[in-house]
Amino acid sequence: MKIREMEKIERPREKLRRYGMQKLSNAELLALILGNGRKGENVLQLSKKVLKQFKNVSLLNASISQLNNINGIGWIKSARLLAGFELFRRINFEPKTGPVDSPSIIWQQFKYLGRQKKEHFIAIYLDARNVILDQELVSIGSLDMSVVHPREVFEPAIRRLAASVILLHNHPSGEATASEADLIITKKLVESGKILGIEVLDHVIITEEKYFSFKEEKLINS
Repeated sequence: MKIREMEKIERPREKLRRYGMQKLSNAELLALILGNGRKGENVLQLSKKVLKQFKNVSLLNASISQLNNINGIGWIKSARLLAGFELFRRINFEPKTGPVDSPSIIWQQFKYLGRQKKEHFIAIYLDARNVILDQELVSIGSLDMSVVHPREVFEPAIRRLAASVILLHNHPSGEATASEADLIITKKLVESGKILGIEVLDHVIITEEKYFSFKEEKLINS
């Protein structure tokens, strides 16, 4: 079925106009970016195929070759997606002009993650003055767990010549407390950072309403 053959109220643009952005599914949002599908496959079907292709990895980190390998996603659609992802990173992960000296600053910048239904684990890389150099979306986990390996956190830190790193992830449950898994992965990453000479300054758990700081709770010594 072509988009124009769908009930008008079910079309992504019409749903956006009537109900707002929050009511659209990921596939519908992606369909709005892609604009159109291909012969025999409407844009919603194409969007669902793209999301399925990247089910276990972050679509934000997709390469142009990975996108081009999907039937129906050519150079123009790939460029459109990559431009959107880059704009998202620049707006949401724009480095601060001054030093980051409080987990509340991190929470203010990333509390939008509290609305996500899966855990997003992010590493923030800082220079010797605690000024942000860059951020990296390390993993997107299941409903209640992110799978994080030290190499995924520290390989970008080494490339960026970072002096330290701040870890953060959201809790979809809304509980701003550290789980046993959080304690284990934090300890593992702190120990890995010591070996590499890259200090883990803090691990901040984000919810929409509040945060939990390992540093403030004295679970990380700096």
